[in-house]
Amino acid sequence: MKKYLPFLVVLLFLAGCGANTSPTSSVIATPLPTENVTATPTATPTPLPPTPTPQMEYGPTNFPANINPLTGLAVENPALLERRPMAIKVSNLPRYVRPQWGLSLADIVFEYYTEAGTTRFTAIFYGRDAEMVGPIRSARFVDAHFVRGYKAIFAFGSAYEKVLDRLYSAEFADRLVIEGRNTPLYRYDPNGYDYLMVNTAALSEYITQKGIENGRQNLDGMYFHVNPPASGKPAEQFVVHYSSAIENLWNYDEKTGKYLRFSETGETLNNGTTMKYEQLTDRLTGEPIAFDNVVVMFVTNEYYNRDPEVIDILLLGSGKAYAFRDGQVYEVLWQRPAPDAVVSLTYPDGSPFPFKPGTTWFEILGMNSTLTDTGQGLYFKHLMP
Repeated sequence: MKKYLPFLVVLLFLAGCGANTSPTSSVIATPLPTENVTATPTATPTPLPPTPTPQMEYGPTNFPANINPLTGLAVENPALLERRPMAIKVSNLPRYVRPQWGLSLADIVFEYYTEAGTTRFTAIFYGRDAEMVGPIRSARFVDAHFVRGYKAIFAFGSAYEKVLDRLYSAEFADRLVIEGRNTPLYRYDPNGYDYLMVNTAALSEYITQKGIENGRQNLDGMYFHVNPPASGKPAEQFVVHYSSAIENLWNYDEKTGKYLRFSETGETLNNGTTMKYEQLTDRLTGEPIAFDNVVVMFVTNEYYNRDPEVIDILLLGSGKAYAFRDGQVYEVLWQRPAPDAVVSLTYPDGSPFPFKPGTTWFEILGMNSTLTDTGQGLYFKHLMP
């Protein structure tokens, strides 16, 4: 795979966003790295065979029975859509948990700040199964939004007592699955590390065997179109900085039409402005982590408690977002108008914005976060209140 391409964000983009593209203006332009990316493996991801579909667009409602409403793609096994999605909490730190298992098979992944400089993922599985997903870690307040919105089964590894109180007092409490006797979560010990894992097919079957309703759910909301809108600006690379410990580089790969994920290695130069990255892969499939859409969302992050640090993310309503697809970036709005709604996108006038058919990675940043055009790419920096 070639090194990531120089990112061209022209002045037209800044004109479209206003002279100051940041919610605040406190970030000094930080040059993106040009020589510190380690791509492992060197091969680009193998694209899935194209699936013929009778039309170029689907959604936001009236999805055909064989079309996954979370990807806009026909599924190989339509029976998989006759069940609930599964939300699985996956670790991102410490770095020895990387590469994680199963992320390349998820339909949607949400990444968000947790505490002490860390992020975690909630991966949504629906149209495909994964034999191993993990390492599974503890829940956070924000996970209640995913369980409600995607009507999901939720697999996680316990939680802070106040988070558990919120989850187990919710109407979806019977769909919560943690480690315990006779559950499908199990321990896996490669190289001396004790990881909590799950097989998605076993997880779904477990809920069915418990007598919990596990049929097809209403997941309307996302809109998909094969052709990218004409209003985009070139966006072949961008950085999302959560903290001094977590920084993500996304690089557009023309051969596959996907954005490739690179993660910080923890190494910086003395001035702290240049990060070294390694390409993130899937330990289950061996494939690079590559997503058709990446969406950076500005969402209210507030402190539930400051010491110890506990964050509540209010993922309800609407807010500013930047959608990346087909090597282009678009300024849009994220929408989640009701507790039982999935996350969708619109233009500022309220009309649906089209996701590229395929998978989506959502980066959730706080409302005080900043956006800087470095001249080589966009640099998003997460900031708390």
